[in-house]
Amino acid sequence: MFTYFDNQEPKETVYTVAFYNLDNLFDIYDDPDTLDDDFTPQGEKHWTLRRYKNKLNKISDVLVQLGVQHSQTVPVLIGLAEVENETVLIDLINTKKLAPHHYGFAHFESPDERGIDVALLYQKKYFELIDAQKHPVLLYDEHGNRDFTRDILKVKGYLNGELIYAIVNHWPSRRSGMDVSEKKRIIAAGVVHDIIDEIHRDTPDAKIIIMGDFNDGPHSISIQKHLVTDDFFNPMAYLKDKGEGTSTYNDEWFLFDQIIFSKNFLNSKPQTHVFKYADVFDPKFVRTWKGKRKNKPFRTFIGRWHQGGYSDHFPVFAYLEKK
Repeated sequence: MFTYFDNQEPKETVYTVAFYNLDNLFDIYDDPDTLDDDFTPQGEKHWTLRRYKNKLNKISDVLVQLGVQHSQTVPVLIGLAEVENETVLIDLINTKKLAPHHYGFAHFESPDERGIDVALLYQKKYFELIDAQKHPVLLYDEHGNRDFTRDILKVKGYLNGELIYAIVNHWPSRRSGMDVSEKKRIIAAGVVHDIIDEIHRDTPDAKIIIMGDFNDGPHSISIQKHLVTDDFFNPMAYLKDKGEGTSTYNDEWFLFDQIIFSKNFLNSKPQTHVFKYADVFDPKFVRTWKGKRKNKPFRTFIGRWHQGGYSDHFPVFAYLEKK
């Protein structure tokens, strides 16, 4: 399943797909309809224009380095979590590092109470957007009240002429405890399969990439039993077994950020994209260098303390080679 490249030279036929939880990429303006007050100049985090621009530049610096060891271009598709709105996406793709690559994006506002959404960046040179839709995850508490969470994003387009679907996720967190929250993520997995069924009615042999921050690892029930069916494979399970992780809690590493592929990405047919391998992007510069948090993700904030780092997650990426 995991095929490495014969040499170390970047190839023009190799393309990178990535996912990154940006850890609260908010603009500096108050949205009266969401809980974003902390991320304003007057808020608890004193989220100023300088701090905002610093985060944009740091994120863009990471994105342009994903996959360049084996690809001659920056990622062709990048799933994102925790973006506030269209404004921050426009600002991100217009940073000095990303602007030369002419990214477009697919994004919708979702009903999350904090106002954070998912999105997909795509290089217009390689990916032609055909359609994008949002799919709500309908959750309710014991009193029948709606528990609002992020919508799931479905994107349809042509990657170098080949039809590809991408499904971008940010599933409910574990804050309410595993017993309660696990059920929510299983419901989210069901929504993904509703989307897949819809795709298959239109394109029976569709090539599908599922990516996101699932708040569960590759061996969790919601992923292993409810998401990754016989038609899909999850290269992140191999990485988890190697001890890899993208985020930490109480000194334990978790691999919640994953990219999952339909098995037809393993078929080596002419003019198709074939999966090569996946990895976590965790070089020294995105890690905390010293102290009790040494080697953990170099975060923007620890509580109210502004570190000026990147994110509380490492990004993940995968290589596709066009045959």
